[in-house]
Amino acid sequence: MSPLVSDLHLYDIANVKGVAADLSHCNTPSKVRDFTGSDELANCLKDVDVVVIPAGVPRKPGMTRDDLFNINAGIVRTLIEAVADNCPDAFIHIISNPVNSTVPIAAEVLKQKGVYNPKKLFGVTTLDVVRANTFVAEKKNLKLIDVDVPVIGGHAGITILPLLSKTKPSVTLTNQEVDDLTVRIQNGGTEVVEAKAGAGSATLSMAYAAARFLESSLRALDGDSDVYECSFVQSEVTELPFFASRIKLGKQGVEAVISSDLEGLTEYEVKALEALKVELKGSIEKGVAFAQKEKVTA
Repeated sequence: MSPLVSDLHLYDIANVKGVAADLSHCNTPSKVRDFTGSDELANCLKDVDVVVIPAGVPRKPGMTRDDLFNINAGIVRTLIEAVADNCPDAFIHIISNPVNSTVPIAAEVLKQKGVYNPKKLFGVTTLDVVRANTFVAEKKNLKLIDVDVPVIGGHAGITILPLLSKTKPSVTLTNQEVDDLTVRIQNGGTEVVEAKAGAGSATLSMAYAAARFLESSLRALDGDSDVYECSFVQSEVTELPFFASRIKLGKQGVEAVISSDLEGLTEYEVKALEALKVELKGSIEKGVAFAQKEKVTA
């Protein structure tokens, strides 16, 4: 629907033609093209500005994001190899879970291919922000459009840390409310998995969040100088190599990482931050080890 999309390329291993035909009937300015199977992947990626990777298997009840690791890790690696060969300058949006591991995999593959630009590789954590904004607005009867909660860390379980003390507009929450909201935001995905009772995981809210982040990227590429989103990127705000926090987006990708959000945290947030770092470190290392074990040649 975005007027900033001129060409929309759809790729999958099957069933793309029907989706493309369906979408092409919408009276929007973008031209829709379909590409099916590995033989058409290179053509799909030639000269594109933004690549969005939601590929992989969804979570089912009882599964953690780590259970998806081996399947989705392999899919992401294959797609990133093709990106490196065909559109190395594109913004890359990684949605495939576990994001805490798939983004480091993508970085390693791009390094092996000699085309890694940390400013253009993004783990899409927007859904955590979308949920945080929604749940806080509901809890405090606020107008949703005004609410903005920065969410830092990673994109799974306790690695998701909403900084409720930094909510705009400022809200007063009891310790119990902070705990309840934090846990609900962290488990939002599981809430949907269980409600769908085996029929999949979050798709509509994820699509909405992915579209929001994509729209922000397109605005930045178009020259808008006031674009901020949270994203899981290469970062120096902590001792970890990757971390989700608010970033400023520009034509070259990440223009700045907003480290001030991590200053003046509450005792609860400081404790949660230290706890999440341990888990996040393990997930990042798991991704790096996978990519190095399965080395690609440039």
